[in-house]
Amino acid sequence: MHLFFEPDLQERLSLSEEESRHAVKVMRLGTGDAIKIVDGKGSLYEAEIVNPDPKHCTVRIRSEQKHETLPYSIHLAITPTKDLDRIEWMLEKCVEVGVSRVSFILTKRTDERYWKGKSIHLERLQKIAVSAMKQSLSWTLPGLEGLISWKDFLKEVNPDSQKFIAHLEDDDRKLLKSEIIPGKDYVILIGPEGDFIASEIEDAKQAGFQPVSLGNSRLRTETAGLVAVHTLDLMNQ
Repeated sequence: MHLFFEPDLQERLSLSEEESRHAVKVMRLGTGDAIKIVDGKGSLYEAEIVNPDPKHCTVRIRSEQKHETLPYSIHLAITPTKDLDRIEWMLEKCVEVGVSRVSFILTKRTDERYWKGKSIHLERLQKIAVSAMKQSLSWTLPGLEGLISWKDFLKEVNPDSQKFIAHLEDDDRKLLKSEIIPGKDYVILIGPEGDFIASEIEDAKQAGFQPVSLGNSRLRTETAGLVAVHTLDLMNQ
């Protein structure tokens, strides 16, 4: 059955213009055809098309199911790479494996010449996240946050989370998978190419972040983000 996304289904019994066009023009669905709709908040609806308008496709709800809330969440905070294609790939895969929230942080070694005065294209990233959510048959859409400074991010972190910083310095790092306490909310920091600077690692430690390693290999930023999310999710299965 065809799956669509509509975050405000309770307020309007219709699909967005983009999803309406996809349903009517691309999928060629018509009156009476059955569809499924996720709202990105944990609900799945079975519905049928009432009026196949390509700009305002109205539906009738047949049933609603609510997804059981997971006992854990995964918040990935990562430095964006200059090549946004790599970050878009990472976001797609992280949504598929279970990330709950993604924040983009500016660190000392973020490419300031590129990012100064710029912003993350959240609208495009949102579309990628929605597509990945539907592809993986998930009912929950992760939260996305635009560029935030290092200092501001550390101030806003949930103090009750289990917090990790993955870096490459030789210190008391332990393997991430050996330090995870199942059933917690997690925040993990992934740095830029060239890694976090020493003062940032110290800042994170002072904020309660535990230094961890993702393994023996030196990973690219986007690969490290995916590995971290997958490890946290896997250890809660």
